Amino acid sequence: MAGSGRMMCSATRWRLLSTPAMESRELSPTCSRRVRTGAGPGGIFVPGRGSGWLPWAIALYAGLRRGEIKALRWGDVDFEAGLIRVERGWDPREGPIEPKSNAGKRWVPMTGLRRSYLAAHRLRRGGGKEKELVFGRSDGRALRADTLIERGRKVWSEAGLTPVGLHECRHTYAAFMIAAGVNAKALSSYMGHSTISMTLDRYGHLMPGNEDEAAAMLERYLERSNVATGSWHKGRRFESCPPGSLELHPTTRK
Repeated sequence: MAGSGRMMCSATRWRLLSTPAMESRELSPTCSRRVRTGAGPGGIFVPGRGSGWLPWAIALYAGLRRGEIKALRWGDVDFEAGLIRVERGWDPREGPIEPKSNAGKRWVPMTGLRRSYLAAHRLRRGGGKEKELVFGRSDGRALRADTLIERGRKVWSEAGLTPVGLHECRHTYAAFMIAAGVNAKALSSYMGHSTISMTLDRYGHLMPGNEDEAAAMLERYLERSNVATGSWHKGRRFESCPPGSLELHPTTRK
């Protein structure tokens, strides 16, 4: 897969979270260790003072792409509802651009702590007008990509951590959401994927129910629902089915 190298941040050995949805899922040493080492209250990545780390926090905990982070305006942040509205991307030559697909325009939920850090950043910037860039220069212009990256590297270095790329953080956000039990359809929407198949192709290996787990999961379900107590008779339907379930009829072989 073309992006398999970047996917390492959400797919190998280092276990970061332990939830029912991710009992056996593991995250990589290349990202989860660095994120957890620099984690502050509530697990929010806080490697140092100031706001140079905030673009990385937005990628880690909202899954925005680099261009979407650069193009983010204060009017796109709904502090009351706890949502970020993604409306545009960013091109180095053209500036703000439309997303590649309709799915690129989306609402992404914010955690309470991330909301408070953004609010503090806005106060430091003098309040921030609706159309001002959240991570723009003091004169209102957008940050150059190399400036954004250099600031991030400085923050990581000062915290004694190896830098993580913004796109790697985006993949880690997907892994976090799966670990938290968010379903594939919702995750696809938050990631801005044009189809759910794109989400499943990239992150399906992190979701419960792979070959090793599927039989055991079905067995547990059958035990809980007592379907296993039903009787099967050739040519007849199940005599016992869970309430509201479909009546299943065996296929008659010819």
